[in-house]
Amino acid sequence: MLRKCKNKISKIQVSIQIKLIAVFLITVGVLLGVNLYVYSNLDEMMLRIDQVYASNTELNELHSILTRVQNDMTEYLNLRQTDSMENFYRDIAEYDRLVANLNDQITEDELLLLEKNIHNLSLHYSQISEQTIKYRRGYEVEKYKESYEKATELYTYIGNYIYCLNNKQFQHNSQNYQVLMKAMRRLQALNQMVFVLTGALTAVLIVWMTQGIIQPLLKLAETANEVADGNFEVPQIEIYTNDEVGVVTRAFNKMVLSIQDYITRLRQSMETERQMQEKELRMEAHLKDAQLKYLQAQINPHFLFNTLNAGAQLAMMEDAEKTYEYIQNVADFFRYSVKKDYGSVSLEEEIKLVDHYIYIINVRFAGDIQYSKQIDNRLIKVSVPAMILQPLVENCVNHGIRGIEWEGRILLSVYRDNNKICVSVKDNGIGLSQERIDQILSGKLQVSDENKDSNGVGLDNVIHRLSLFFGKEDVLCIKSDGPNLGTEFIIQIPLNEDNG
Repeated sequence: MLRKCKNKISKIQVSIQIKLIAVFLITVGVLLGVNLYVYSNLDEMMLRIDQVYASNTELNELHSILTRVQNDMTEYLNLRQTDSMENFYRDIAEYDRLVANLNDQITEDELLLLEKNIHNLSLHYSQISEQTIKYRRGYEVEKYKESYEKATELYTYIGNYIYCLNNKQFQHNSQNYQVLMKAMRRLQALNQMVFVLTGALTAVLIVWMTQGIIQPLLKLAETANEVADGNFEVPQIEIYTNDEVGVVTRAFNKMVLSIQDYITRLRQSMETERQMQEKELRMEAHLKDAQLKYLQAQINPHFLFNTLNAGAQLAMMEDAEKTYEYIQNVADFFRYSVKKDYGSVSLEEEIKLVDHYIYIINVRFAGDIQYSKQIDNRLIKVSVPAMILQPLVENCVNHGIRGIEWEGRILLSVYRDNNKICVSVKDNGIGLSQERIDQILSGKLQVSDENKDSNGVGLDNVIHRLSLFFGKEDVLCIKSDGPNLGTEFIIQIPLNEDNG
């Protein structure tokens, strides 16, 4: 019994599907056939319309070139200029080419007979006009004057013939154009009528097919709206058919039952979920604090030991004053770096640390780095995480300007931009590609540990600590205009009541 019901459902589903496909194919087939017929006929008619007045255009062009030949000949006879003669021979060649396309056969057709007369007269005109030019070049005055008069007479005859032929062809072409336009209008009317009939037939078929589907769908839509308004206690919809509508209705009833069961289980779990969220918030706060302390603890003193060794070597080679100044800067740098508490410090302290670092580097590497500052002293009391500026400057030294062939420069700037305090570290080194910038900011750049002159605080460490300290992701941005155009690191500190 169950198998029979399934087979019945399958047959009904296929029947509806076939009807829909049949309506679609009939509509598309009729429209496609009509459009192909109309397109082919329209294309042919447009070609014929283009050809209707082509003869008039050719005659106008023929007369225009004939006039130019006559003018060129007259100008040469009067002025005897080389340019006029060259223009004459060029235009007469073009005129002969056009005349060659005219009818030269004996015929009883009036239009073709006119073409034959123009053709014969034009050949005679070309001979006489060329002979006139030759007589003028040979200074045979009497001969070229006589020849010019004959050419002028032929020019007048040919012009009259062209004018007469042009008028007759225009009348003939106008009649043909009217016939073609009537045929095109009939074709357009046929196309419109077929479209209307096809649309009406399609509408009738669709109404006939959907008549038995509308009522169950309306009931289903009414119940669905109640569910959408939040009423999940709706009664089950009765199913009278086994077609696609019945399948959808059965699935809807099942969905309503599932929603009711889900709401019951959701209410039971809401309290448990609330308790878990409270625990997660507490754990997140502890984790954030732990991450901050972990990142702050990643400072490697190897850099400090190297610099102290360099100071000892300097003491052996130079006097005590330079050694004292060097050791004093190293001591200040060391004293700042080994602080137990890496909480917040002032921006002013971070700038002083950079001053110490640049001094140490220039002593060790013979003053190769030109260091300058543009500081708005009103903004340097703002609180920032410790050890964020020196790693940026160090990166500019090690990966930007060290090893370049030109003078290396580093500019440290502090300025206000609307509601932000901007701290910029900019070099004139080798620059960074956009791909490498994206890798640094996303934390995907793998940095080797081969550089032992580093203090151990990498860019990834700085980015993480800035994000944790200010509670946002885009505190640090990196800019570079391209190869050998330098790199700029910009820390954007948001202004608030505490630091404003």
